[in-house]
Amino acid sequence: MSSPTPSVSLPAERVGPAFSVDGMLLARRKTREAIARIAERVVPGMVEEDAVAMAKQEMADMGLALSWHPTRVRFGRNTIKPMKLASEPGVVLGENDIFFLDIAPRVEAWEGDGGKTFTVGQHADYARCARDAEELFHQARQAWDRQQLSGRQLYDFADKTARAMGWELNFDLPGHRVSDFPHAAIHTGALAEFEQAPATMRWILEIHLRDPQHRFGAFFEDMLLEDEHYPL
Repeated sequence: MSSPTPSVSLPAERVGPAFSVDGMLLARRKTREAIARIAERVVPGMVEEDAVAMAKQEMADMGLALSWHPTRVRFGRNTIKPMKLASEPGVVLGENDIFFLDIAPRVEAWEGDGGKTFTVGQHADYARCARDAEELFHQARQAWDRQQLSGRQLYDFADKTARAMGWELNFDLPGHRVSDFPHAAIHTGALAEFEQAPATMRWILEIHLRDPQHRFGAFFEDMLLEDEHYPL
């Protein structure tokens, strides 16, 4: 079954005058490229604040100097925190550690938004958490695509699946709209509260897993799209 088609009849899914499919896909591609480039430069011994500065410079070098939310790089114990909470300062990436990126570049008129978790060294639990965050993203996305789940049902599915995997799903990151800038002028509600089947290319699906003991976490987010757009 194909995904729900975009509907202008739902106020939460309206777009601005500059919206275009090609523009949104360009923003997504640039965002994923930036994530990969930034992650390659994150190394053990780096202080989190320096990694954030590096990420901003890397994005500027790519022509992505404008962002619509703060650029985040989170190391180790900071990976359990919701985005609205500041990181504990001075955290250094260890030899066997976990980190994630969360960036939101503006690409011309369009909003990009993406996140991914990476590991360095050898740590089986960190590696599994990073893999599971991305795997859960795709399981939830495919359930939406095939069953036309509402936003609330999508996150109910993600919550149950996360628990079966042995993790907690952080509902402080419940997904959100994306559009031509600024989407906040159109809709600021969460995907997890949306009672309709969300349309493609209108929403960001966020998955933030946390270790039940709250020692570490993993994050993955991307635009809610059909299978044909994966792998990027």
